Amino acid sequence: MKSVAPIRLGISSCLLGQKVRYDGNHKHDRFVTGTLGKYFEFVPVCPEVAIGLGVPRPPIRLVGNPAAPRAVGVADPMFDVTRKLTAYGQRTARTLDDISGYILKSRSPSCGVERVKVYDGRGRVRNGRGVYAAAFLARQPLLPVEEEARLGDPELRNNFIERVFAYRRWQALVESGLTAPRLMEFHSAYRLALLTHGERPYRELERFIARASRGNTRRVGADYMRLFMAALKHRATPTRHAHVLRRAAGYLKKYLRANEEAALLGVIGAYRRGATSLAVPISLLRRYALHHPDPRLSTQTYLHPHSSEFTLRYRA
Repeated sequence: MKSVAPIRLGISSCLLGQKVRYDGNHKHDRFVTGTLGKYFEFVPVCPEVAIGLGVPRPPIRLVGNPAAPRAVGVADPMFDVTRKLTAYGQRTARTLDDISGYILKSRSPSCGVERVKVYDGRGRVRNGRGVYAAAFLARQPLLPVEEEARLGDPELRNNFIERVFAYRRWQALVESGLTAPRLMEFHSAYRLALLTHGERPYRELERFIARASRGNTRRVGADYMRLFMAALKHRATPTRHAHVLRRAAGYLKKYLRANEEAALLGVIGAYRRGATSLAVPISLLRRYALHHPDPRLSTQTYLHPHSSEFTLRYRA
């Protein structure tokens, strides 16, 4: 049997325990290596080392305009590595075009995605984005990205993992040859999942997909994916999940005995009230759907994600 290649994620090298930081230390994140490392292949990158800075080295910080800050030495402001970090970010975005997500070091003047300190020279400190991260993400704006500090939040972690697996499915679709029917199939498989992120983005995608066959497939696919990844960033609330779960339960209504339907609706209600985890109604729905196949549920990624995605989102 042909083995399936693991999903590749870019990652800041220090999070894997590599001693590449300015002070010669690391920022080993044990959740990243101990849990995520079981399911993903990491591609470590330290932009500061990559552009020739040593270990240890004088620290840098961001200064100037938060929208376009410069990365300069803390002790020597004339030491400016902005152009080197920008060029490396642009180059890496081209060479790492097969990764399906990126975990970056929070608050880093090179790798931080948000709330990185920027000193404006007038005594004020504002928030910006690391120079390398900004250059990389400008070239790969749809790539799922998260900072390691935010992965401690279960909701943010769940969302990141969902986006990673969705993005990998899209990459596989493009690699196999994007056609209008395959685009429709991809969208159909995500209908329930999209609804958990809000009715409005779901309807926008529904309207878009209805017109998808009218244009160039490659252009239509690129436009669709921009809308799709933006939709997945919307918060999937317990209320929205409960709505989708009840909708899925409705598809099975004609197959279920009264006590089975009552049990299913009961655990959905318990989840909605915060009395149980999402894994409970999802698992029960999966079991009923297995015994009573329905075409409206059998292909839905919401109930039938990749086994690793299911474990990471509902059991890890």
